[in-house]
Amino acid sequence: MPEDLIDIRQTHADSQSAEGSRYFHRDLSWLAFNHRVLAQAADDGMPLLERVRFMSIFTSNLDEFFMKRVGLIKRQVHAGMEAPSPDGRTPRQQLSAIREEVTSLLSLQAKIWDRELVPALAKEGVAIVRDADLTTRDRAFVEEWYRAQLFPALTPLAVNPTHRFPFISNLSNNIGLLIENPTASAAERLARAARAELRKRGPSERPGNSLSNATFARVKVPSGMSAFLRLPEKNEAGGRKGSAVRFLPMGEIIRTHSTDLFPGMTILGRFGFRVTRSAGIQKDDLDTANLLQSIEADLKQRKFARVVRMEIEPDADDATQRYLMDKLNLDSQDVYERSMRIDYLALSEIADLPRPDLRHKPWKPVVPARLAVVANGKKATSGAAAASNLFSQIRKQDILVHHPYESFRDSVERFIAAAAADPDVITIKQTLYRTTPDSPFIENLMRAAEAGKQVACLVELRARFDEGRNVSFARKLERAGVHVAYGVMGYKTHCKTSLVVRKEKSGLRCYAHLGTGNYHPKTAQLYTDLGLLTSDEAITSDLVHLFNYLTGMAKEPNVDTLMVAPFSMRQKTDQLIQREIDLAKKGKPARIWAKLNALEDRDVTDRLYEASKAGVQVHLIVRGFCCLVPGVKGLSENIRVSSVVGRFLEHSRVYHFGGGSEDPADGDWYISSADWMYRNLSNRVEVGCPLRDKEARARVARMFEVHELDHRNAWELRSDGMYVRRALKPAEAAKLPATSPQRLGTFESLMREAQG
Repeated sequence: MPEDLIDIRQTHADSQSAEGSRYFHRDLSWLAFNHRVLAQAADDGMPLLERVRFMSIFTSNLDEFFMKRVGLIKRQVHAGMEAPSPDGRTPRQQLSAIREEVTSLLSLQAKIWDRELVPALAKEGVAIVRDADLTTRDRAFVEEWYRAQLFPALTPLAVNPTHRFPFISNLSNNIGLLIENPTASAAERLARAARAELRKRGPSERPGNSLSNATFARVKVPSGMSAFLRLPEKNEAGGRKGSAVRFLPMGEIIRTHSTDLFPGMTILGRFGFRVTRSAGIQKDDLDTANLLQSIEADLKQRKFARVVRMEIEPDADDATQRYLMDKLNLDSQDVYERSMRIDYLALSEIADLPRPDLRHKPWKPVVPARLAVVANGKKATSGAAAASNLFSQIRKQDILVHHPYESFRDSVERFIAAAAADPDVITIKQTLYRTTPDSPFIENLMRAAEAGKQVACLVELRARFDEGRNVSFARKLERAGVHVAYGVMGYKTHCKTSLVVRKEKSGLRCYAHLGTGNYHPKTAQLYTDLGLLTSDEAITSDLVHLFNYLTGMAKEPNVDTLMVAPFSMRQKTDQLIQREIDLAKKGKPARIWAKLNALEDRDVTDRLYEASKAGVQVHLIVRGFCCLVPGVKGLSENIRVSSVVGRFLEHSRVYHFGGGSEDPADGDWYISSADWMYRNLSNRVEVGCPLRDKEARARVARMFEVHELDHRNAWELRSDGMYVRRALKPAEAAKLPATSPQRLGTFESLMREAQG
């Protein structure tokens, strides 16, 4: 890929950090993560349509960043808060640094699209065209389609004394227009011209209160429709076979036909624009008795939240920009100029084209060997016999599953389905943070309740951006007779746990699933997560107490084996770090390995610095943002931080503490729902589950080994904040087998290993 497309840095403004800062800024570090996501779009070693998809993912990530993080910082500014972040920046300085980095990223995104992807798509017979590229036959086709399929759905909105400025919905694509009535009197035209001249000489009124010589109008690009119109192939219009598949953006069609929407008016200018609104403040400390109604009310208010960003085309003149800034209550630093001719978010439609030659070979998750056993000569897939067989396998030995390499459907979904179908199961309990609208978990919990089983479900109503869906699930479960709890007052419930209680000859036995990811069948195909199916009494007993805490009333859960935040996880982690420090001081093997989505908690960070100073070897695999500064002499020289970004989204959280052992399969291993962030350790209910089975520990140790060998998808974080991609020199690569993890990378290697 071109060198100027792979300059992946944490931030262009790191020099503004306080001298000798011990921490990177979390939001600038997150932008560095999204920079690594964008780098996938520039990677010519990746299938073309997958590169296009990463353009959409980058934009979706950035949208959420502005809604959540920038919205939060702007609230701090408006509240007059000046307290600096851990890296020394005030909220205003944070916004300035974020703007500088985002501007750079948007410029890079445009270069990748224009210089890399558009030509590459055209070479493969996929063209994104503009109105100027259309033939006469094309125009006739577009005109007919527009009249029948689009025109009735458009609503032109002009702003004048009888029409107020319209509400601009979050993330909607809009066409702004400047229009003029050509029949206006000569006096009116002269007055407008005079006002325009005065505005050029100096401010005669608050900037942006009027456009002086034109009327502003807005047309929203309809949502719920395809963002692109596929044009007839040339052979369909009398041309040759094998012509390019051509797509015309919806916004382009609306621009071209804007005169139809304002008949008799003169269109003085057209430009695209888009706004992003804050996600609002979540109320985590509400009384649970009123939580459901409160969440529903908050959702209604979110659509009217403050605008935190406006993207607008450079075609809009300064007066128009000032006008919109005034109407939307924005500052100049909230405005980002960029071409709006292409909706990067909608490029997922192009990425979904039926071109298998331009996409990853489909991956079919492997059924875990111990779950593929046969009963009566047939695969055990349903019914009481299948359920009995599944539970007998879990009794024999813990089963560790690694998604999406191993099937989520044939392990986790099957576990709950078997529990619902098994007449010997008397109780099912589960936490739900995010799931799909057609979730098999919801259906099986309802089926179990209707069959007379005792079913309890903790539905976290405050899961950001899934609140509405979870409210619907909660009501649906309640109607089926499921005992629904909405969370613990003051804490989000983020753990991913299931408990099944079964009658057996020896009495009641508990079975459990504890995982690192959501009970979400779709993301389980895209996110890497770990889950443990177990009947280990030490674990299931703790889980019984945890569910009693979640659905009942207690000061804290009574647990011994599990780490549970916000009660014991921080303390247990601190004790394990201290143990490694003590071992290192005695000259014994000492290591801390962790795989996380994010690292931000300052107490944990400081303890890792202490461990490094004592000689503990610390290796952190942090996919997203990392506030710890590695590789600083006298502070963190024994800490390495890497990040793996590629085909699947690395989502599993794992902690390992060596305990003086040489063999990585020994020592303490935990899988968890919690990142090392303050919110996870102090403000959420999270679970860390020990891996007590050595075979399971060895498998996770191998995962770390593959990540360490990866020279395809891995990046190293330097002490200056720059991420450097691991890469093999041609001579080095030639010495390694083509199937080595160094050359294949994490994802391809683990897929091959799953297949045996």
